Amino acid sequence: MWLSLAFLSAVLLGCYEVCKKTSLNGNAVIPVLFLNTCFCSLLFLPCIILSYGFPDLMHDSLFYVPPSTLREHLYIIGKAALVLTSWTCAYFATKHLPITIAGPIKASQPILTLVGALLIFGERLNLYQWIGVLLAIVSFIMLSLSGRKEGINFRHNLWILFIVLATITGAASGLYDKYLMSHGFDRMTVQVWYSYYQMAMMAIVLLLLWYPHRKHTTPFVWRPSIFFISLFLVCADFVYFYALSYPDSMISIVSMVRRSSVVVSFIAGAFLFKEKNIRSKSFDLVLVLLGMFFLYLGTR
Repeated sequence: MWLSLAFLSAVLLGCYEVCKKTSLNGNAVIPVLFLNTCFCSLLFLPCIILSYGFPDLMHDSLFYVPPSTLREHLYIIGKAALVLTSWTCAYFATKHLPITIAGPIKASQPILTLVGALLIFGERLNLYQWIGVLLAIVSFIMLSLSGRKEGINFRHNLWILFIVLATITGAASGLYDKYLMSHGFDRMTVQVWYSYYQMAMMAIVLLLLWYPHRKHTTPFVWRPSIFFISLFLVCADFVYFYALSYPDSMISIVSMVRRSSVVVSFIAGAFLFKEKNIRSKSFDLVLVLLGMFFLYLGTR
């Protein structure tokens, strides 16, 4: 069941990536990210009101947010800081890089998560799962070669550095999620409250860094896709945390499967954003899909 939830989360995450690229093209990054955190928080507001106002009614539902301790909130603040760092780097990179480059690089995040899962949680992979991981590594190498055809030097491009930093902090966040779930943290508590802490952090960034200099940077333009970033993200994360709540779930596999969202973003890059060198990048995508297939075989 948890593997099926991981695949569903991947589809939703791909839709999120497409909406993010649509929102950020020629737009100011910081206000888009701030609005994203605001909408995520607003989507969870009914869950908080009903859980605290009518606990008996909500207690057995999937959307119940139980009372939490100060210690739990301190851990969740750490989660919010990790995610916001990853998001900030990813948003800037997504704005300046083709989605057919940024998406597959972010798709390599599970490789780092895998290493952490092996070292920290003692997870062990079987032969099929190792084949899937190796295919993902090869696809990343092939992608760097495809990027050079578009004048993107992986060693000296600032936005490549940003997407790599987003990948590293995203992997750390995934490992942190597994730690929280395995130590009895409620999945709704984590997802709901880290959204609110992110909103508070982004409000500070908006007021101190963007607002005073807004007339000298890329102007902000409202687009409906900004709301859909939040909607797809909330749904993708809800399914993701639900998958991790299963005792036998493996963060190394869930994280890898989630990155198959690159299929959705790749199709959008080809047909919606009319990006270049789609044929050569398609081979990289095939390797990603083969990797996901072997991971599926190894988890059956």
